[in-house]
Amino acid sequence: MSRAEFDRVRLSIAFYILVTLVFQLVWESTKDDNIDSFFSYFTNLTFIGLCAYFFASGVQTFFYARSPISDYPLQSWLRVFRYLHVLLLSTIVTFPLLVTIVYWALLASSSTFATPYIAWSNVSKHAFNTVFALFEVTLTSIGPMPWIDLPATLVMLGGYLGVAYITHATQGIYTYSFLDPKKQGAKLAAYIVGIAVGQIVIFVMILGIIHLRERFTMHKSIKNLAKY
Repeated sequence: MSRAEFDRVRLSIAFYILVTLVFQLVWESTKDDNIDSFFSYFTNLTFIGLCAYFFASGVQTFFYARSPISDYPLQSWLRVFRYLHVLLLSTIVTFPLLVTIVYWALLASSSTFATPYIAWSNVSKHAFNTVFALFEVTLTSIGPMPWIDLPATLVMLGGYLGVAYITHATQGIYTYSFLDPKKQGAKLAAYIVGIAVGQIVIFVMILGIIHLRERFTMHKSIKNLAKY
């Protein structure tokens, strides 16, 4: 795939996610009256992260594809912004897989495909999300994520617990049923630890896939600005 083709694919993914998010925001604010808790769901936050990354990487690829010396704007950014871009990458290649696994293992039910809208929403956010992440891992030239991003992503997951319980305190709902301590009891701790372990496994697995891709293809990886 040429640089220009990568640019088109990345921006197409970004536009699809953006349209999906905007449509769901409008739908839930007018039809379901669920807009107040929209940004409290880890699934939605992860989907927004995917949108942000693919727009950012699409723009970078646009300039990279048209540069006679193969440079792109990110190279001239401040060090902190370069690292934040790398950290965003680390989240969008791991969190979508975690979301997909947790949803289909713990949360999916007979209502998952109850209506065309619900079916499309669930497939987009709990299946296509992983497809988009794996596209970036397997078919582009991204390099391995730095190990420092593993504890950083675990801290983010811990921070989300705060968001979930603030949402319960302010809106009276649990964003995910397995976070209800009254219903889950001792299982709650097991779920939290299990999700953390799952994130570690996914992070290591994605690193392994990237190393294998580098070894068995002719792609020259962009080392994620490792010298940020």
